Amino acid sequence: MTPTDLASRLPRPVRDHLLYFEGMIERELQAFASSLTAGSLVLDAGAGEARHEKLFSGQRYVAIDMAVGDSAWNYSKLDAVGDLCALPFREGSFDAAINVVTLEHIHDPARAIREIARTLRPGGRLLLAVPQDWEVHQAPHDYFRYTRYGIRHLLQEAGMEVVRIRPAGGYFRLLSRRLLNGIQFFKGGWRWLLFLPAAACLGPPALLLPLFDPLDAEKNFTLGYLCEAQRSPS
Repeated sequence: MTPTDLASRLPRPVRDHLLYFEGMIERELQAFASSLTAGSLVLDAGAGEARHEKLFSGQRYVAIDMAVGDSAWNYSKLDAVGDLCALPFREGSFDAAINVVTLEHIHDPARAIREIARTLRPGGRLLLAVPQDWEVHQAPHDYFRYTRYGIRHLLQEAGMEVVRIRPAGGYFRLLSRRLLNGIQFFKGGWRWLLFLPAAACLGPPALLLPLFDPLDAEKNFTLGYLCEAQRSPS
């Protein structure tokens, strides 16, 4: 079990404080789902285990994934197994789409964004979450990281109008997360002897550092971005 797994079991306020990006994604997804009309057709592009399905109970939720990210995951809830670079849906099929920390795992992200845009109706909306400073995960299927300028470029090239791009915290939240990640190096064999001292040394700063995050106004140091865009009405 990783330190982030342990943090995910803490009370909600502490969990959201430490796992800021995950909490932000969940809040944005909830707000996005609430803003959609009942019965809207929503594509979860890169759905994994389709764990966001419950947030879209008032809409018609369609989940697609390549089903190769994690061998331990249960992909049985997917509606389709397929490549996001060649979606098996007609143009303009969906009212909205989400793509949550998936774009970094796609070998041709520009093509995937174009495919998602193609399957949205004119004016259809996309909620996208991408990492900027994040550890390697789901290896070897981990290819890219994104700046706010890079993700804006990909969206605009796909014919999407960018509504907003929000950074997931700044330097101090990023540093807090890296301290939390550091505890994982004190596991296994003799290193377990140092686990509690390491947690005692790294844990308190990880809790305190996010309080200084307002000092980083530009948020050029960030864990990632939440982006909302819509397909051009024309």
